[in-house]
Amino acid sequence: MQTAITDLFQIRWPIIQAGMVWVSGGKLAAAAANAGGLGLVGGASMDADLFRHHLRLAKSLITGDGVFGVNIPIFFKHAPDLLEVALAESVRIFFMSGGSPTMYTPRLKEAGCTVVHVLAAAKHARKAQDAGCDAVVAEGFEAGGHNSPDETTTLVLIPQVVDAVRIPVIAAGGIADGRGMAAAFALGAAGVQVGTRFAATVESSAHVHFKQAIVDAGEGDTRLVMKKLMPVRLKRNAFAERVMAAEAAGATKDDLSALLGRGRAKLGIHDGDLAEGEIEIGQIAGMIRDVPTVSEVMQRMVAEYQTAKHQLP
Repeated sequence: MQTAITDLFQIRWPIIQAGMVWVSGGKLAAAAANAGGLGLVGGASMDADLFRHHLRLAKSLITGDGVFGVNIPIFFKHAPDLLEVALAESVRIFFMSGGSPTMYTPRLKEAGCTVVHVLAAAKHARKAQDAGCDAVVAEGFEAGGHNSPDETTTLVLIPQVVDAVRIPVIAAGGIADGRGMAAAFALGAAGVQVGTRFAATVESSAHVHFKQAIVDAGEGDTRLVMKKLMPVRLKRNAFAERVMAAEAAGATKDDLSALLGRGRAKLGIHDGDLAEGEIEIGQIAGMIRDVPTVSEVMQRMVAEYQTAKHQLP
């Protein structure tokens, strides 16, 4: 299954395991790499020392030609330190998000790195291309976690981004099986980035209760909230219901910030508090019904893709 993305990263399958807060440590990234995809260590919940630990863990667990990189949100307070740690640990694949691609891309390109920017609009894809990025991830608002306030769906977003740039486009948001991958390719993408499906795997570092929350989720169980602060898709629980009630009552940005407090994502994802924590999962959770290994997910996706391709008229 050769595409511009498999060529760019020298991987077997055009499937990227997303870098997710409190989920994607070295164990998950190594499992994705060993299964033939691209694994990402997500730095958004780590300081420099913990990040270094997970990079070294990933390297120690990867066998053969497995490939991994990192995801670093530009707005994160530790981003400059994480970038330098990754470079010192010889990481050469960087997925950057949540800020301008002009901030770090020149530095990374000078170091010989492959740089991918995560975004949710065609105009931002053009900026990433102009900044020197090698590819972009176009993420629809079906995705879990932080999202664009524009609320553009993956089906609408991908072809617009593909038409806007010359560099490869990776589709994200609402993709958990081979049918979604086939759809992304039909829209012009050269690969897919998958989050929620990999969050509910054996190798994910999320709490077992969080993984079960994904399995238990049904159609319509997630909502995009905190739009005045920083839009985030959450599974409905006691905390999310309070947020929605506050928003319906006209809560200000400061009101929402006070309601959010600190450590909500850790509380839900890492500590497993399904009532008061942020349960950051995508709409696609409604079709996830088990917690397999990463290798099993990868094998299923490829087989499902082949079936979907052959079923097309």
